[in-house]
Amino acid sequence: MPLPPALPEKEFFTMGEVERIAQVPAYTLRYWERTIGLLKPARRSSGHRRYTRRDLETILQIKDLLLRKRMTPAGARRALLERKRGLASPAGAPAALPQSAKLLREIRKDIQSLMRELK
Repeated sequence: MPLPPALPEKEFFTMGEVERIAQVPAYTLRYWERTIGLLKPARRSSGHRRYTRRDLETILQIKDLLLRKRMTPAGARRALLERKRGLASPAGAPAALPQSAKLLREIRKDIQSLMRELK
């Protein structure tokens, strides 16, 4: 699979530009919008899609996950959500809990110990 060209230095892209850069047809982009759900391009008053640079980067990641890594759309969606949340673990190591989750567990333990003391 040939590498996509370097991204142009602009903020917004039309469907045609995204097709050329990502090297996928428009119907595939619309399918990914519908099934994966992480792409939400803005619409112009004429109804045409207006993709941001972030949308284009997401499209390239989806293409990589689906075509090169052979994931299903649901698996690609999960992988992208994990990356977005910062839970992706390197080399199969267990994902570390975010600081807020650790803090909430500590607070819960403290509350449970206080409830035992009050009984």
